[in-house]
Amino acid sequence: MKRRTTILLSSAIAVAAIAGATGFSALGDDNERPITGTDLERASAAALAHTGQGRVSDTEVGDEDSYYEVEVTLDDGSETDVQLDADFNVVSTEADTETETEESGDSD
Repeated sequence: MKRRTTILLSSAIAVAAIAGATGFSALGDDNERPITGTDLERASAAALAHTGQGRVSDTEVGDEDSYYEVEVTLDDGSETDVQLDADFNVVSTEADTETETEESGDSD
């Protein structure tokens, strides 16, 4: 009886540990989900109305800054991240300043 209890308890702890780890990783950046369906249509329309130009180039649900994030590539090629709340209201915008190649003063 004691061995069976130990095995069950050990199994329960293992399951809880796996569930906790899985739940935690679902909150990280590795699990970014694109906006889909009618939410995509509404978020895209709100972002493009706000920027006044461009095309939607990426989307994300549950962004760290807002409920929805819509990346808009403007007509000049620059990118702007439009942050929306759950009701598709713009809460902030930020120019995307990431560049693929950045020059540094280092010589190799």
